[in-house]
Amino acid sequence: MSRVTTVLPGVLPGIRRARKEEREEISRLLGEAFMADPVSGWVFPDEEHRRTVHPRFFGVFLDAALRDGWVDVLEDHSAAALWLPVMVGEAAGAGAGHGEDDGHDEMTEALAAADPGNERTRIVGELTALAHPMDRSHYYLPNIVAAPGRTGGGRGSALLKAVLERCDREGMPAYLEASNARSKALYERHGFVFTGRTVDLPGGPPMWPMWREPRG
Repeated sequence: MSRVTTVLPGVLPGIRRARKEEREEISRLLGEAFMADPVSGWVFPDEEHRRTVHPRFFGVFLDAALRDGWVDVLEDHSAAALWLPVMVGEAAGAGAGHGEDDGHDEMTEALAAADPGNERTRIVGELTALAHPMDRSHYYLPNIVAAPGRTGGGRGSALLKAVLERCDREGMPAYLEASNARSKALYERHGFVFTGRTVDLPGGPPMWPMWREPRG
C-alpha cells in the first residue's frame, strides 16, 4: 500500500527515520543529487559511468548509516541526511558507533570496491579519513542531499536543524566535509567552522573539513 503525502506551498514534509526497506530509493536519491557535484565529477569523470556507479558508491555510506547510525528523510523522499556516531575513549568502549580507528579502513575498501579499477575512489576515501578528527566523540555527516530541482527550499536546513538541536542538548560536536562552496556556506550558517586545511584531491577540487561545537 502506498501513501500520498500532500505538500502545501512553502511547507516542508515531515522528517522521520528511514527504514531499511527504503534503501534502494534513498541510494538513487543520493546518486542523482551528486551528479553535478565537483568531487563526484573528479572521481567519475565520465557522466554515464558516474550515473551508473553513483548509487553503488554512495550506497556504501548509506549502508554504514543504516547499520551503525541513522538516516533522516523527508516524508516525500525529496531529501535525506546520513549520520554516523564516532565514539572515542570510554564512549567507544560502550559499543555505540565507530571507535577511534574503526570504520575508516573498512569504508575506504568498500568505496574502492564500488568501482573496481578506479583508483580515485580509494584516494578520496584515504584523504578524507586522514583529515577526519578522531580525538573527540562526535556525530559525522557523510552525506546530506536534496533531489535535483528541490534544492534551495530549506530541506537541507531542516534536516540539519533537527540533529544539531540534539547535538546541543547532548553536548556533542558534529563533523562533515563540504564538497563545494555552496554547501560550505550552508554549513557555516549552521555553526560549522572550516578546520583550516582542505582535502586536496590530486588535480581535482578541494573539500573543506568542517567542525561544529555544541551550543549552549
